[in-house]
Amino acid sequence: MKALAIAVMVITTLALTAPAPSQADPADAGDAGEATGSPATDGRRPSGPCALASVTPGVSEAAHTPAGYARSTGTVRAITFLVDFPDAPARSTPQERYGEFFPAVADFYRTSSYGRLDYRSTPVLRWIRMSRPYAAYRIERGTPFDASRDDGYHALSKEILAAVDGTVDLRRYDLVNVLLAPEAGPPATEDVRSVTFAGAPTGLAAADGTPFKNVSFIWSRQTGDSPFRVLNHENAHSFGLPDLYFTGGVRQKTPVGHWDLMDEDWGPSNDFLAWHKWKLGWLAPGQVHCLNAPGRRELTLTPTSVPDGTKLAVVPLSATRAVTVEARAPGPLDHVVCRPGVLVSTVATDVASGAGPVRTLDATPGSHGCHTSDPNLNAGLSDAPYVAGERCAVAGVTVEVLGTDAAGRWRVAVTRGA
Repeated sequence: MKALAIAVMVITTLALTAPAPSQADPADAGDAGEATGSPATDGRRPSGPCALASVTPGVSEAAHTPAGYARSTGTVRAITFLVDFPDAPARSTPQERYGEFFPAVADFYRTSSYGRLDYRSTPVLRWIRMSRPYAAYRIERGTPFDASRDDGYHALSKEILAAVDGTVDLRRYDLVNVLLAPEAGPPATEDVRSVTFAGAPTGLAAADGTPFKNVSFIWSRQTGDSPFRVLNHENAHSFGLPDLYFTGGVRQKTPVGHWDLMDEDWGPSNDFLAWHKWKLGWLAPGQVHCLNAPGRRELTLTPTSVPDGTKLAVVPLSATRAVTVEARAPGPLDHVVCRPGVLVSTVATDVASGAGPVRTLDATPGSHGCHTSDPNLNAGLSDAPYVAGERCAVAGVTVEVLGTDAAGRWRVAVTRGA
């Protein structure tokens, strides 16, 4: 959960029953089952002994994402609505608000997925005015989508669907985005209200019966050099990713920090963990090493910021827990990697979204970090990667960083006990 103006031109004439690509998309959609220009891969989800089991029907770190969520490889289509209120009319044009997010959101996914996710957004370029003042909907952080009430997200969504009935065919879209006028509600620096209702039906449907689901509501504007990432974060819930930061009023340091935008999507740009790229189908089988046998293994990791090479080593501890090893370095999306090296994390599918299902180990515990100028990130974890000559031990697994080469690849030795 967690936007700023990025001026771009957007399509002004649309056939809303046939989705059009965003500006970042190629004119030719190509094969809908494979993203244009993607490396050779079948986009398969994780399998084998390192693909952790699910213990919850909702979003989690498990390899399997339940039915009802959106696919995260190939061509994914979104419909994007813009909404304002009679007492909080938008001061910007629909094109300007839409341009705060697109084509940047699509470009981000294309880069992070190495071309395996081709995200195409079709905007409805007009402000859809709600019938009641903003306060009448009683929107707060954590407001549910309650079909039994005549306020909240259910009421907002009913009015949106009524406004576009007959012009938008929801059957053609995998995701629904609702960009609210930033004049409605408090600024994001005071209260973050952006939210996604993913997977399960919301209880609301279009006139033709199509369920209204996998919908993200984006409020206010965030800060930082890539504030659009709030939508990347929210859409990722519809792909099956959980929140990594602590929710429910728990005030603790973020457990992963700026190493994944499911923890911190504020401030400078950052990429997904390699584990999430594997879960989303963005890594080919040969890019992941499953170290499920006892003993010592040496391997070479290429940073997640470049497309090729081995991206992830996984040591399963049980059916629901694992240690992951990856390399991180500055790149197109990782803007503030101030200590390139090897990132070690623990993953738990039996820990709920918002309760810290992933924890990143800190190579420099007690330090103030190496990127300390931005209040939007956990500075203490900015120098978490291990570098040459360092080692860590966790849950019977030892990771040694043997060195790096001129190409920026990292050699590691991973030892698993009997």
